[in-house]
Amino acid sequence: MLEEADMQIKEAAETLGITQRMLRHYENAGLMDARRSENGYRIYSDADLRRAARIRDLIETGFSTREVRLMAACLSDEGSGPCAGGIAQLQDKLDHIDRLRADLDHRRQAVLDRIATLRAALPEAGERQNARA
Repeated sequence: MLEEADMQIKEAAETLGITQRMLRHYENAGLMDARRSENGYRIYSDADLRRAARIRDLIETGFSTREVRLMAACLSDEGSGPCAGGIAQLQDKLDHIDRLRADLDHRRQAVLDRIATLRAALPEAGERQNARA
């Protein structure tokens, strides 16, 4: 029998703003373990929903399920406050994002430089076309 706060997967997914498939993926990835009802349906408690929300938030910020698994101690209610391991993982992710951003900025500048080069060559091409006419 379900307790008042317990939810089946459809309602839990709607509450979290994710798909049922994502909740099953979290379980398959070893990030959470949903209880089962007598008929085999997954049952989510409030604590399960809080854990799933933390997982969802980490994944939305770019963490892989493997990286989230490394932060398992920070996912439960007991680890939801300051979590030393989580700080290091978050800092590593921020450093990675900064490296990606610097690479994208470099690529963006290369594209801007190429556009400028091509635009600078356009007036000459346009003058040649006018001379032929």
